[in-house]
Amino acid sequence: MATQMEAAKRGEITEAMQAVARKENLPAEEIRARVARGTVVIPKNVHHHSIDPEGVGQGLKTKINVNLGISKDCANIDSELDKVRKALEMKAEAIMDLSNYGKTALFREKLIEMSPAMIGTVPMYDAIGYLGKKLEAITAKEFLAVVEKHARDGVDFMTIHAGLNRRTVEHFKRNSRLTNIVSRGGSLLYAWMELNHAENPFYEYFDEVLNICAEHDVTLSLGDACRPGSIADATDASQIEELIVLGELTQRAWDRNVQVMIEGPGHMTLNEIQANVLLEKKLCHGAPFYVLGPLVTDVAPGYDHITSAIGGAISGAAGADFLCYVTPAEHLRLPTLDDMREGIIAAKIAAHAADLAKGIPGAAEWDRAMSTARQALDWNKMFELAMDREKAERYRQESAPALDDSCTMCGEMCSMRLMNKFVSHEL
Repeated sequence: MATQMEAAKRGEITEAMQAVARKENLPAEEIRARVARGTVVIPKNVHHHSIDPEGVGQGLKTKINVNLGISKDCANIDSELDKVRKALEMKAEAIMDLSNYGKTALFREKLIEMSPAMIGTVPMYDAIGYLGKKLEAITAKEFLAVVEKHARDGVDFMTIHAGLNRRTVEHFKRNSRLTNIVSRGGSLLYAWMELNHAENPFYEYFDEVLNICAEHDVTLSLGDACRPGSIADATDASQIEELIVLGELTQRAWDRNVQVMIEGPGHMTLNEIQANVLLEKKLCHGAPFYVLGPLVTDVAPGYDHITSAIGGAISGAAGADFLCYVTPAEHLRLPTLDDMREGIIAAKIAAHAADLAKGIPGAAEWDRAMSTARQALDWNKMFELAMDREKAERYRQESAPALDDSCTMCGEMCSMRLMNKFVSHEL
């Protein structure tokens, strides 16, 4: 069976491409052409039958991802499935299962079976628990076996930290960092490489990784093991060296008709974001850019959904394609259902703000409709259009105005109410 990229290169428009074209209000032929070039990906494993395909990349709406999963301290599958249901209700386009303990395969199976959203994983997280071995005792073949297991289970995209090779490690050792390697998968691989005095197995056996991805049409999300975990480490030698390697791996993947996304920082100041997006697009040949935030300051634990939304909006406006949500619990704990909800809304705000800046078809119409409803003091329409209807309705109910055509902020002095009496609008 052909991958989406292979079909696109042959000139074939698949059902998935047609579905994406309808959602994006673009010609199906344009979607096909971008998939063929690698500037758009459609993560869709051949075994994920419940998926409603989404496109990520050039000229498309900015998508968001929600991280979930069980851990040793929080291993309740049912509570994580409650989060899944809420994330799907809130229209998240992707869910990453970052489970690293216990019945990971069972959770992943249930997730893929119920989810119309695309599903991602980080096989490195699952390796120790799944194989039941100490890190240093795991072989390269066993790491690849975990990748194959996730692919056969139906995972649509996988984070593979293949850019952290021995050369990148030497750059890291020669260039000190304040926060070292903060990527969980990257730190595990670094430790494995040092303990075994060996090359990164995902880099050394990258062709085998591509064989697996091509067979099941898994999109590679090439992980940034050296992403900055503090603004002090942003855009340093280790990060850029790894990005150069990821660009080389991207070309190898495309030669095998495997779709690719590139993962990016991390933490960095506002003034570095645009340059980082430009670097990724140049060094990785226009492959879609998937960013964690970036968080624009390090000093707001408990509010990092806000620091990341600021960075996400700026990176999206600069050309990033996919935002990984960050919750208020980042750096502090496994997020609760409420934390997840706050993180999703923050990421959706950032994504839509980016779409407005990029001129994505349909983005401005949503805002215009809301402004029209506000001018008309049509509260029901405002709630219908609100990104978070539940919160908007609750706020109004908690502070009911004396006048139905105003709110408790302005009352009789409501500017909309006043101007409607004197100015006729034909909108």
